[in-house]
Amino acid sequence: MARIELRKIRKQWGEVVAVEDLDLVIEDGEFVAILGPSGCGKSTTLFMLAGIYMPTAGELLFDGIPVNEVEAKDRNVGIVFQSYALYPHLDVRRNIMFPLKFKGVPKAEAARRAVEAARLVHVEELLDRMPSQLSGGQQQRVALARALVKEPQLLLLDEPLSNLDATLRLSMRTEIKRLQRHTGVTTVLVTHDQIEATTMADRIVCMRKGRIEQIGTPEDLYERPDSLFVASFIGAPPINLLPGEARDGRLAVGGTELELLGAAAGRVILGIRPEALRPGEGGLPATVLDVEPMGRETLFLLETPLGQLRALLSGATAPYGAGDRTAFTFDPEDSILFSESSERRLPDVHVRLPA
Repeated sequence: MARIELRKIRKQWGEVVAVEDLDLVIEDGEFVAILGPSGCGKSTTLFMLAGIYMPTAGELLFDGIPVNEVEAKDRNVGIVFQSYALYPHLDVRRNIMFPLKFKGVPKAEAARRAVEAARLVHVEELLDRMPSQLSGGQQQRVALARALVKEPQLLLLDEPLSNLDATLRLSMRTEIKRLQRHTGVTTVLVTHDQIEATTMADRIVCMRKGRIEQIGTPEDLYERPDSLFVASFIGAPPINLLPGEARDGRLAVGGTELELLGAAAGRVILGIRPEALRPGEGGLPATVLDVEPMGRETLFLLETPLGQLRALLSGATAPYGAGDRTAFTFDPEDSILFSESSERRLPDVHVRLPA
């Protein structure tokens, strides 16, 4: 396995900068997800780790050894692409064995390792089938076996679940996490899907416009987002964001004032996650504008003195209907404030509903 370091990594094509000043350490055996929207630089970063792209500047190290100029075939990296990229003219057995040809592994040993890898991902009964005879989930497992058979230092997963249906995505998330823990291989997952990142990874690297916005555990990014971007990108349904003015220990939002807990002044953005809102007497007066059943939960769109808010309540049966009047409250620690100008979180600053 390997400890991976990226030091001031930069990648550009002409005047276009895809990744800029990337500093990141991935510990030996760690599972890290690189998360962000299209064009944020996450796939470019993965391709530099794989050796497909060479950095324009900076240093890339595996276990302290620079690998900037090391070609992909010499890095001992396993990669699973979004399209799986199985060879259509080779059966499953030969697809899995294929990477071992370039490592000079004897045929008998390669065949044994292919069976072991197939067993690891539960496709040992499919070894004689062709890729065209496999379902999407089975192709995904074969691609994983092919990446693992070479016993890589680093496993790279490039949007590996995006072509699967919802049920398969759920089972494969669990399966990949199990495999990573079983093998202990250092793993980097690239995805735009926050659910994949938060359910599978030990840490998340959230990127925006070629730079890192925040690095932390899924809980860190959800509960303590460093920026408006992270707060907006993490969480479903998305966080409620309300502009306001902080002054004299109060926060004016919409048509009401809240008590300010902590030091803040000037234009700010108040964030409250939908699941933090709950019915409560003495809370914000609210009129239900819309009701959206979501299975075990129900999403409400509310009109309140603060503005329109989304509230998520557990339970398959909605306690309110459109047009109902009620009241909602929240705990001060569930409120997050951001500077409007810098878009950065104001640490240890919260608000409380007036008594």
